[in-house]
Amino acid sequence: MKILFDLLPVILFFVAYKLAGGNPEAARELAAAWLGSGVSVAQAPILLATVVAIVATIGQIAWVWARHRKVDTTLWISLAIILVFGGATLVFQNPTFIKWKPTALYWLFGCVLSLSVLLFRRNLIRKMLEAQVKLPDPVWTRLNFAWAAFFIAMGALNLYVAYNFSEETWVDFKLFGGMGLMLAFVLAQGFYLSRHIEEETT
Repeated sequence: MKILFDLLPVILFFVAYKLAGGNPEAARELAAAWLGSGVSVAQAPILLATVVAIVATIGQIAWVWARHRKVDTTLWISLAIILVFGGATLVFQNPTFIKWKPTALYWLFGCVLSLSVLLFRRNLIRKMLEAQVKLPDPVWTRLNFAWAAFFIAMGALNLYVAYNFSEETWVDFKLFGGMGLMLAFVLAQGFYLSRHIEEETT
């Protein structure tokens, strides 16, 4: 359930883009009413989807705050990035900015995970998971750098798809490709860790 909640802005971005793409003239009229008469039929779906993603992210934070009076740092980071890149997309009516948004988020996570170990000797993956899992120190280090490498690779892959395929393909990849690769990585990580968990238990 939490995964669906975390993915809500991405899911709504996808749905809004598809609905707008299926009704191009109505989408252009709506986008023009919000953003100015210069919006073209081709631009309308990505611009409307960006508006939806920004509103959904703000709604996410408002919901979490109302229920827990505390918001995870990752949600604040996501909000800041969608406001910067999504806002630039709307102001300049240029989808390039929103296409860079996932890469900025992935690379930020990858850099934070790497630098926290290299500069401050803090393993953030271990800090998040050690209450549930007991692992040898070298495995925690490998796990942290594996996540960092995964995020950096995902950021690069996002740009490759954005610049080498159609906008619609990128939107599909943003949801299904990103989610599928994340699931595959988590499963592979689970198989790897299961051996070390058994050894630690023994």
